[in-house]
Amino acid sequence: MGEFLRQSALPLLACLGLVTSSAVLLSGKDHRQTVADENAQQTITQQGDPTDFSAEELRMLQVRFGVHGPQTPLAQLFTNGVDQLQPLRTRTLDQLRSLKSDIHRQSARYRVNPMLLTAILFDEIQHSKPGESLPFIAHSGLVRTHGPAQIGISELIHQNWLPEDPSDTDIAWAREQLLDPAFNVELLAGKLQRLKRALGLPAESMLQASRSYLDAKAIATLTYLHNGKLDYPARVLRYMQDAELHGLIYSKQHGGADWLI
Repeated sequence: MGEFLRQSALPLLACLGLVTSSAVLLSGKDHRQTVADENAQQTITQQGDPTDFSAEELRMLQVRFGVHGPQTPLAQLFTNGVDQLQPLRTRTLDQLRSLKSDIHRQSARYRVNPMLLTAILFDEIQHSKPGESLPFIAHSGLVRTHGPAQIGISELIHQNWLPEDPSDTDIAWAREQLLDPAFNVELLAGKLQRLKRALGLPAESMLQASRSYLDAKAIATLTYLHNGKLDYPARVLRYMQDAELHGLIYSKQHGGADWLI
């Protein structure tokens, strides 16, 4: 997939090394994120919308990973409506608070921007279907993805938690594990790291959308591959800049290091 990054007409594909140089590699200390200054943000804006994919890019992603395309207009309207429900947002934030330590731990372990994990979790929790977290629903096979990050059994196969041809017992065990929120966050971080490698991105890089158009494009691609819908990356990038989410994740952090958006 590094070839995909190199061949696109977009700047991201011109030189993958720019992604590496623009990324921040964490030193293990507590980090706070700062929004990029206006000049940096203006440069990113001038390079175009990182969530716009050319026909060639989509074709290459389809060949390599498989994609689903945009939501239907009705589904998009429903999604936007759900985002306006304050009680639902409050409940989602409460769930994220309970996962805060897991987010920071897995972010450091897998070298994934904690705000990227948080944004994905926020969207998936916010738009989850009622009752799908109940064990009997999970084991019924009626839903294919589970937990706060909406991870499927296939991801456990990718990460070598399951054999390529799992037995019924294996699948039952997997569904049970996917209902564990902490393990679900770990799988999400591992999935993003796996996709970074598949895209040819350095596994140790910490992508920051506000610092670099290249990083923003890489994040858009990662989130597209996670969810499979073309309108998903824009939502995630927007959530990564949400002040309330930043406060939730970094409220007890200390020190003057940069926030990572």
